[in-house]
Amino acid sequence: MRKLKTLIQSPTALFSFEAAGRHLSFARAAEELNVSQAAVSYAIKQLETALNTQLFYRGHRSVQLTEAGVRFHNDVTMGLGHIHRSAQELSRSEPDSHVTLSCSTAFANYWLVPRLASFSQHHPEVDIRLQTTDKDVDPAAEEIPLGIRRGNGSWPGHEAIQIAKEVVYPVASPKYLADFGMPKTPLELSQRRLLHLEEPYRDRPNWNTWFRAKELDWQDNGDGLRLNDYALVIQAALAGGGIALGWWHLVDHLVHHGLLELLDDEPVHFGGDFWVLWPSHKPLSPQAQKVRDWLISHQEPLDRAQY
Repeated sequence: MRKLKTLIQSPTALFSFEAAGRHLSFARAAEELNVSQAAVSYAIKQLETALNTQLFYRGHRSVQLTEAGVRFHNDVTMGLGHIHRSAQELSRSEPDSHVTLSCSTAFANYWLVPRLASFSQHHPEVDIRLQTTDKDVDPAAEEIPLGIRRGNGSWPGHEAIQIAKEVVYPVASPKYLADFGMPKTPLELSQRRLLHLEEPYRDRPNWNTWFRAKELDWQDNGDGLRLNDYALVIQAALAGGGIALGWWHLVDHLVHHGLLELLDDEPVHFGGDFWVLWPSHKPLSPQAQKVRDWLISHQEPLDRAQY
């Protein structure tokens, strides 16, 4: 810990970095933290100097995480999340008011966080605690009330309701497209730098699956950037690092805000959808029912037609 204090002399730098990386904006981070934009910029510059690593590409009116910044941001987000949950647990006098939801880091960052303000507004009495994990857990065995899983909706010992259809498009950032141009066909796309998801515990579709769906004989020769967490894949795409497969329920708001662009008009469905599930052997608490019903009420993703 003494060495860590030498590298990161103030937790303010971590708070500034996490907020700026999440918003991809120093101004919005400053607004969230109730400090000046100059203070956020200075804190991040100090952090970069201490780490001897550039964490952001700085544009005229925008910032993007570097590849090192993407990796560090994911670790900082998870670390601060664990600290936040632990602090809430110690400070809360009514333990039954919280509901644990098990999900992937990507689902937490890109599906849940953009919608949490709405939930808190309507249910301020319920505290959602996220348990992010790199593998699918068994809510019944782990005594977790709610989980998010990809599959066909059938898990022994659980009930499940679909909250998102699996609709996938290739996506890239405007920065990447400005540098390399828009690929006009799947064949041309196959010759670009691709971002690969290689999760160690979850079986997930990949570029081989997508190109087969496009009737293209493509072989993975090991090129491109390979990451073991889909949240990192999205961050790398946002930073202009290449083309990613975009699960629509996770990237819809990023497309809506112009941070990512679709590179193909025809979606691919890989055969699995996304479900909220809960143990069937005991009833959900009233708080967990509110979270489940809220998740179900948001099951339809943003309409592509508006883009």
